[in-house]
Amino acid sequence: MWVITVINAYSRGNNVTMYEFETEKEAREAFEKLQGCKILSEIICCHYPFSTLVAT
Repeated sequence: MWVITVINAYSRGNNVTMYEFETEKEAREAFEKLQGCKILSEIICCHYPFSTLVAT
């Protein structure tokens, strides 16, 4: 997942807006069009459902 965070520090409320994309291509295309201070991030989620914690 890719996320673009746009920070509008010049507005009265210091607004932060986040946009979520499935592919890098979509995110990069939108990133070029957006105005303001922006950050492009790739979100990687690691989940191991079969790992267990063993207490002795």
